[in-house]
Amino acid sequence: MRLALYQSRSPAGDIPAGIAILHSALKGAAQSGVDMLVMPELFLPGYNAVTETPPEGWGVVNETVAGLCRTHGVGLTIGLPEYDGPRVYNSAFAFDATGKELARYRKVQLFGPREKRLFTPGEQHVTFDYLEHRFGLLICYDVEFPEHGRALARAGAQVILCPTANMMPYVNVNLIQVPGRALENGITIVYANYTGTEGDLTYVGYSVIAGPDGYPLGSKGKGEGLVVAEQPTDLLENGIPFSTQLSDYRPAKEP
Repeated sequence: MRLALYQSRSPAGDIPAGIAILHSALKGAAQSGVDMLVMPELFLPGYNAVTETPPEGWGVVNETVAGLCRTHGVGLTIGLPEYDGPRVYNSAFAFDATGKELARYRKVQLFGPREKRLFTPGEQHVTFDYLEHRFGLLICYDVEFPEHGRALARAGAQVILCPTANMMPYVNVNLIQVPGRALENGITIVYANYTGTEGDLTYVGYSVIAGPDGYPLGSKGKGEGLVVAEQPTDLLENGIPFSTQLSDYRPAKEP
């Protein structure tokens, strides 16, 4: 299983520009033999560009994205707003290499006053099976809560796909918290972030594919581009699992 992320500048409301970036990312992923590519949070139209009502032509965006997967033969997980009547969800959609929707997940942990005003929170963890692997989905702030990663690990997820829009000054999330979350659950986390600026936000970059031992399988600094890594097939070190917390955990009484 070959995993990838694409660290990009935000389209900042320019949907055709975002589609062009996505096309390029999928083309590069296909040339690298990638099975599943992850793009940032709310990549279309851009994290800071989401509005309460769908922009003109939004109804065909999912079909367009699915068509790009089919054209390039690459699975894709991408952040998109999900308009459901009067409600808007901050969602992640997973497609297979034929453009079939595999899963969608609505962000549970909304960050800051703007997200809490604009979006309705999700209420359900999501896993799905693809190419003999089980995946879980989280979005940005979700991964900073250990309960969500642990719930997906208990549901059998081997990989968590996490579109994000992490901004300054929270570099510690990328460099410390995400690798730690991967290690404590013995799973891989693909954490795809933006770089550059969008309005009043400066994104930290530092997207990472953190392996089940907590070490990066691939990472990006501040630049744009593709990061590709193989999902480990041997999760043992000298016959011992990298992480035994999941099997050894014993609940204790609250103080």
